[in-house]
Amino acid sequence: MEQFGKAKDKARQLVTKASKALPLSFRPDKELGPEEVLAAREYIAKYWTKVERFHPKDDESLLGLPKPYLVPSYRERTGFDYNELYYWDSYFMVQGMMDDEHRELVTGVLENLLVLFKRFKVIPNASRTYLTGRSQPPFLTTFIFDVYQNYKPGDAWLKESIAIAEQEYQTVWMGVKKPNERRVHRDLSRYYDINYLHDLAEAESGWDMTPRFERRALNFLPVDLNALLYKYETDFARAARIFDDKRAAAKWDNAAAARQATINDLMWDNGRGLYFDYNYVKKKKGPVSSLATFFPMWAGMVSEDQAASLVKALRKFEHKGGLATTDALPFSQFVLGSLPTQWAYPNGWAPLHFIVVKALERYGYHHDARRIAMKWLKTNMQWFNSDHMFLEKYNVVAPEKPPVKGLYPSQTGFGWTNSVFEAFCRDYVDRPL
Repeated sequence: MEQFGKAKDKARQLVTKASKALPLSFRPDKELGPEEVLAAREYIAKYWTKVERFHPKDDESLLGLPKPYLVPSYRERTGFDYNELYYWDSYFMVQGMMDDEHRELVTGVLENLLVLFKRFKVIPNASRTYLTGRSQPPFLTTFIFDVYQNYKPGDAWLKESIAIAEQEYQTVWMGVKKPNERRVHRDLSRYYDINYLHDLAEAESGWDMTPRFERRALNFLPVDLNALLYKYETDFARAARIFDDKRAAAKWDNAAAARQATINDLMWDNGRGLYFDYNYVKKKKGPVSSLATFFPMWAGMVSEDQAASLVKALRKFEHKGGLATTDALPFSQFVLGSLPTQWAYPNGWAPLHFIVVKALERYGYHHDARRIAMKWLKTNMQWFNSDHMFLEKYNVVAPEKPPVKGLYPSQTGFGWTNSVFEAFCRDYVDRPL
C-alpha cells in the first residue's frame, strides 16, 4: 500500500506539469501481448474495491441507493472526491466487467439507475440532490440489453426494465416544457438543465467543457444525443419483437426512421463526410468536428456510404496516441476568461474510444477498430508503466505529455479508463490476429 501511495503522489505531480515528458514505450507497428498488459490488468482488478460504494440511505445531499455502485475515482487526502453514482460513467465503468464474477455488481448498478428514475422521474447527472435538475447522455436501453444478453435475467425482467426506459424517453428526453424542455425542433432534442443555463446544459452532455456548443448548449441539437435516442427507439422495437408485439415494433421502427431522416437532413455534411451538431436558433451546423460524429455509426443508423466517409474522416482525429476529441485546438483556449475545454484536442477519452471502436466493428471495419484500440491501450500502458496509474484522459497528440486540464483537477484512477482498457484487452489482446 505504501508503494501505491507513492505512485499516486507522483502521478498527481505529473498531470499538473505539462512540461514533464515520458519516454515512448512501445513500437507503433507492434501489437501488445498478454504479458505486457498483465500487471495493468491485475492492478485494475484490485482497484475496483477502492471505488465501490454502498449507501442505502439518504445522507445530506447524497442519495441512498439499494445496491452497491461504482464512483469514477478515488483519491486520498483531497477535498475533491467522489461518493456518488454517475449516469453515463456507470455504463462505461461496467464494460470491462461483463462476466460472471461481477454479475451482482453490474446488475446492481443498473438497478440503481432504474430506482433513481422511479423516484425522481429522471436519472440524475449523479446521485446528489443538487444534481437532479439535469441528466447525462442516455445509455439506459443499451445497458438493459447488455445485461439481458450477458446474464439472461428473462423476458419478464426485460419487459419491466424497458417500460421504465420508455418512461425516461418520453418524460425526460422528449419533454417539451419544464422541468424537461428538451424536444425543441423537428422532434429532435437538446441537452438541458432545469436552471436554463447554457453551461449547465453543457454539463448534461458529459462533455464539460467542449467547444462543440460555443457556450450556447441550449441552442444546439447534439448529434450524439439524438443518435442515442435513435438507439432507444430501435431498442424499443427490438423488445417489442421479443414480446411479439408487432404494432409496437412498427411504431418504434417508424419513430427511428423519422429521427434518422431528420438527423441526416440537419446534421450530415456530405462534402466533409461528418455529422455536426445543429444550431437550431441560427439554423446552421456547428463549426466543430468532433468524435460525436461516430455516435450515429455506433447506433447503426448510417448507410454503408456514410460509414465509408466516416472511416475516411478518422484521419482528422487520429494521432499516435489515439483519437483526439475534436479535430483542432479550440480557439477558446486562447481567449482570456474562457472556460477550459478538456473535451477537445489534444485530449482523448476512454468512452469516446469505446464508441468509435464499437462503431467501426459494427460496420465491418475490424482492422481500423483494432488499430485504434491498440493505440489507446499503448497510451494507457505508457503512463501505467511509468507511474502505476491510469488517468481520466490522455494527451493523444503527444502521449508523453500530460492532458490539458479542465474545470476540475485532473483525476487519476480512473473508472471508465480502467474498464475500457480491460474491455479492449479482452477483445484485442486476448484475441490476437
